[in-house]
Amino acid sequence: MADELLSGLDPEQRAVAEHLRGPAVVLAGAGTGKTRTITHRIAHGVRTGVYAADRTLAVTFTRKAAAEMQSRLRALGADGVRAQTFHGAALAQLGYFWPAIVGGTAPQVLGGKVRVVSQVLDALGIRAGVDAVRDIAAEIEWRKVSMLSLDAYARLLESARPSAGGLDPQQMLEVHERYGLLLEERRQIDFEDVLILMAGMLETEPRVAAQVRERYRFFTVDEYQDLSPLQHTLLRGWLGERQDLCVVGDASQTIYGFAGATSDYLLGFTREYPAAREFSLERNYRSAPSIVAAANDLVRDRAGALVLRATRVTPEVGLAPHASAEWFASEQEEAAAVASSVAQAIADGTPAAEIAVLSRTNAQAAVIEAELDARGIASQMQGARRFFDRPEIRQAVMLIRGQAKAADERPLFQVVTDLLRSLGWSTAEPEGAAARDRWQAFGALLALVDEQTPGTTLEAFSEELLSRSKTHHEPTLEAVTLSAIHAAKGLEWSLVHVIGMSEGLLPISYATTERAIDEERRLAYVALTRARDVLRVSGSSGSPRNPRTPSRFIAEAGLRTPRE
Repeated sequence: MADELLSGLDPEQRAVAEHLRGPAVVLAGAGTGKTRTITHRIAHGVRTGVYAADRTLAVTFTRKAAAEMQSRLRALGADGVRAQTFHGAALAQLGYFWPAIVGGTAPQVLGGKVRVVSQVLDALGIRAGVDAVRDIAAEIEWRKVSMLSLDAYARLLESARPSAGGLDPQQMLEVHERYGLLLEERRQIDFEDVLILMAGMLETEPRVAAQVRERYRFFTVDEYQDLSPLQHTLLRGWLGERQDLCVVGDASQTIYGFAGATSDYLLGFTREYPAAREFSLERNYRSAPSIVAAANDLVRDRAGALVLRATRVTPEVGLAPHASAEWFASEQEEAAAVASSVAQAIADGTPAAEIAVLSRTNAQAAVIEAELDARGIASQMQGARRFFDRPEIRQAVMLIRGQAKAADERPLFQVVTDLLRSLGWSTAEPEGAAARDRWQAFGALLALVDEQTPGTTLEAFSEELLSRSKTHHEPTLEAVTLSAIHAAKGLEWSLVHVIGMSEGLLPISYATTERAIDEERRLAYVALTRARDVLRVSGSSGSPRNPRTPSRFIAEAGLRTPRE
């Protein structure tokens, strides 16, 4: 049975899956099947009896990634294994231990910092715009995940770190201090406090540490290049002196340095755990060879960079290469060309959901969205609004759950179709961007009905919708994805357009140090490696008042325009 479970893995992946005890670090490049590898490793450990499923914890960084990992583990027969985010695991532990250790219920967790920061600024008589408030909130988060006291942070402000939001160092320190006092007065904590408090309990309360370490014995951490000092401290608290830890990551995809992430823990894993086994996954199964070559060239000789090996054999796309660059006279000309390319791809048979337009910032997507809309092409902004949070979907799910209680025995598709018709859905695609957007959402809900096994009841479908909503397991909308590159990490599409590849946009204008430029390069690497079949990189000269030149990353990736 073990051979059957591991038979689909390549030799390097299988070597990882068969190494079940002791510390291990897996350096896994983009498109090399890292999630498949680690879920099979966990399932193999459970199936062979090396791991107790209920004592095994898989940790990642987003709820969506955790839900996907949980689903894969369940499909592999490792039902009892928990897949959680750092915050999810720590919050559950904090809520459990707080009544016994501190007394009463745990403090309320703040939904977001922006409102509280705004109140602090108002109390201090400091006027700041929305963007400045967000920057200050992000700076508070960075200080906490970097585990800097106010004194240490003050010294950093005095020596090197620029103050955020236009505040001077003294104002910034006062905001940090007042923010903490205000949360304390209201008996609230933020997400970073959840990790800080749990790490503190593990360090100071032996019985808490003993119970947590008894509960979880085997650990796997995905995206280890995104680890912050605070998360590292919490992980060490969970482990204690034990070393059954497998971590997976890619230093070339470290793109959250601004939020405290560092690849140092990934690259220094064998120094921290001298007995660790190190594995490398470099066979890329995702992208066409020319895309892989461009990605390799971009990060060649950079710290921790892997050399990907393309495994796909793909014919040329018409007369054009799989990876190319184009330069335009204006942003509008670029947007029109990209929209025309997308329209042609759809006409040639590429589903809209298999196409993405990536940019350094969300704001850059507006002109592309308008051009797509003018051509009647539906688009969706990645991360802008979750599917199950859409008003029309919330209403539809509410009707479905209500009808499930009525013991309606008609076929599932007929019931759901009738309910959606009552909300205005029809088989004909409507005119207008907003109406098409709503129509696409209802279509995605019907597609979920098509995925059900024959005989699925309305009640069972209703429960699946509730489960999907809770775990953010969302259906695929038949629309072109518009996304900031940060939000696209972990995703992939057949055709990817990366727009705005000019100096000042990518790399961004405020990236002035070598360290900052390196992070921008890694961001470009993430963008390039999202493409499976076709990669189109582009930029524009901007305006006479704000002229731009091609991004250095175009040349570094060895990309050429179709005319060259």
